[in-house]
Amino acid sequence: MRRVSVVGNSGSGKSTLARRIAAALDAPYIELDAIHHLPGWTPIPVDRFLAEMDRRTRADRWVVDGNFRRVVVEGPVWERADTVVWLDPPRHVVMRQLIGRTLRRAITREELWNGNREPVLRQFSPDPRRSIIVWAWTRHRVYRRRYAQAMRDRPDLAFVRLRSHREAEAWLRGLGTAAATPDAPA
Repeated sequence: MRRVSVVGNSGSGKSTLARRIAAALDAPYIELDAIHHLPGWTPIPVDRFLAEMDRRTRADRWVVDGNFRRVVVEGPVWERADTVVWLDPPRHVVMRQLIGRTLRRAITREELWNGNREPVLRQFSPDPRRSIIVWAWTRHRVYRRRYAQAMRDRPDLAFVRLRSHREAEAWLRGLGTAAATPDAPA
């Protein structure tokens, strides 16, 4: 395992998991949100996003965190990945984690990417493009269908589906052992 795509709903814990996988594999961590969200929450043009990810995924080792379909599933990430780690906890777990994280970020005015901060009032919008909470609620089934189908359609990729933090911790412990073994297969 050298080129890993970590996917899952917003608030599922994928960024935390992806960072830990990158550390265990001693591989660069690439957060798609940090590339996609330019200052003022302006999205990067798709052609630039694809070119940047094409460049970054040419490396021998990496862990990419994110779900942008055109860049991940249809683009250079899965074209070059050998493993997809799908963090798939139940919706109620995702929502609890996401709401807590969103409130903490809004209260502390934590900078996320490129000077952007969690917009408090937008969280009350019913529009999933404006509220990350509504986005996660409405995308939960979409991601489940997308990645379950991909597991069937992409035999070239090793899929790891983790449905709880307990499963993720157990898998990471095994990964740490494999990563620490010098002769472990790549």
